[in-house]
Formats: sequence, structure tokens, C-alpha cells
Amino acid sequence: MKKLTPFFISALLLFGAAACQNPAKTSADAPNDTNKPVSQTEAPSVQATEAAKEDAQSETRRRQLNADIQAREQRNNVTGGDTDRAVGDLKSQVRSKLEANIPNGNLAVDATENGTVTVTGTVTNEAQLAKIEPLSKEIKGVKKVENKATVKK
Repeated sequence: MKKLTPFFISALLLFGAAACQNPAKTSADAPNDTNKPVSQTEAPSVQATEAAKEDAQSETRRRQLNADIQAREQRNNVTGGDTDRAVGDLKSQVRSKLEANIPNGNLAVDATENGTVTVTGTVTNEAQLAKIEPLSKEIKGVKKVENKATVKK
């Protein structure tokens, strides 16, 4: 038995090494010429783009974003960090809040360490423009909102 154990171990190692020597195989659909440039992917169809836009602005998506914001606030309160907020957190949460509540808006958000949030971009009407400041101030840590957004004409 003492002589068989090294034999089985060496056979196992030899088998494993031989199995690793197989080169990678390609499918029959792979191009034969590797020097050709890779073609660009096709742009999505108008229907696919509209469907994605509808999904992004759906009521379900709004509820998801608002639930995410609420969960972040609860986590922040539990950890005791509701007074000092990271700039990235403010930007992200305000952006999510605006995205959820202002459909068809094309807005960008920037924040500073002192709690000032700057919103730029375009919205579709005056009512949406007026919602930017109150929605932004719903996020803890936002002390001042500079609304530089405009109505798209």
C-alpha cells in the first residue's frame, strides 16, 4: 500500500497537468481574421430607447428611488452621522430625489462640504423648476440650494 499511494498521487498530478494543456477553443462563429478592426455595436432602436425612458420614469422606479433615499437616511441616523454628510452622499441623494420626482428632467447636481447644493440643467416646465429647491432640501445635510436649472424651450 505504501508504494501505491505515491503512484496514485503522481498519476493524479500528471492527469491534472495534461488536462490544463488544452488550448482554448473558439466557436465556429468566431472570425478567422484577427487583424480586422472590431465593428462598433449597433445603436439601440428608437423603440428600445423609449421603453428604457418609460421604465426610468415609471412610478415603480420613483418608489424605488424614494425607498433608497429613506433607507440611506435611516442608516445615517443610526450611525449618528446626520450632521456631517459626505459631499458624494449629498450629490447622490439629491440627484436620486430629483430623478424620482421630476420626469424628463436633465439635471446635474454638485455639492460642497458646507451643505450647499448646486443644480444645473433643464426641466420641461416652470412647475418642475419650482420643485427643485424643496425636493433638494428634503435631504438631511442640504442647507442651501443654488438652482441654476432652466426650462427647456
